[in-house]
Amino acid sequence: MNTDRTILVIDDDIDLVEIIRMTLENEGYRVIDAQTGQRGIATAKAENPDLILLDVMMGTVDEGFQVAYELRGDAATRDIPILMLTAVTDQTGFGFDPDKDQQFLPVDEFLEKPVSPRKLIDLVRKHLPAKA
Repeated sequence: MNTDRTILVIDDDIDLVEIIRMTLENEGYRVIDAQTGQRGIATAKAENPDLILLDVMMGTVDEGFQVAYELRGDAATRDIPILMLTAVTDQTGFGFDPDKDQQFLPVDEFLEKPVSPRKLIDLVRKHLPAKA
């Protein structure tokens, strides 16, 4: 089991956070959350999670991008894998395309919302291998 592994979910969608929590806790992970980018940064520094799931659009349309840059710029959090949750595509008018623009963002992977529980678990395992 993964009970010694902590995942921080930074997302303002409480319902989605609870679905992610149930999915990952069923796999044995400890899940903590923050509903704003600034709380997420503070929680990451205080809790030192093993992985972060980060939403793009929270208080602003690009808050998640700013949080990712800040986390990567801090020695305490720069090595934590970040999986970015996004519903932001060309259809939103924001003009961000994860396939083309991911080179500009310091995250490890993009997950298009809604993400299936199986895909979420597979990607968490990919970026957070079980401890020996």
